[in-house]
Amino acid sequence: MALEAGLIAVGAGIAVGLAGLGAGLAEKDVGAAAVGAMAENEKLFGKGLVLMVIPETIVIFGLVMAILLWLKMV
Repeated sequence: MALEAGLIAVGAGIAVGLAGLGAGLAEKDVGAAAVGAMAENEKLFGKGLVLMVIPETIVIFGLVMAILLWLKMV
C-alpha cells in the first residue's frame, strides 16, 4: 500500500511540474509577441492580456490531475 501511495504522489508531482514547465515555455513566446504587438499598437493590450492567460489553463489542468490522483491515494 505504501509503494502505491508513493508512486501516486510522484505522478501527481510530475503532473504539476511538467504542466508548469510547459506553461512557462508557452508564456515566454506569447509574452514576447504580446509586448511586440503592444509596442506597435497600444490598443492590443487587452488581446495580449487574454493570450497571456490561456497558457495558465495548462497549469490548472495539471493541478486538477494532481488533486484527482491525491484523492485516489487517500
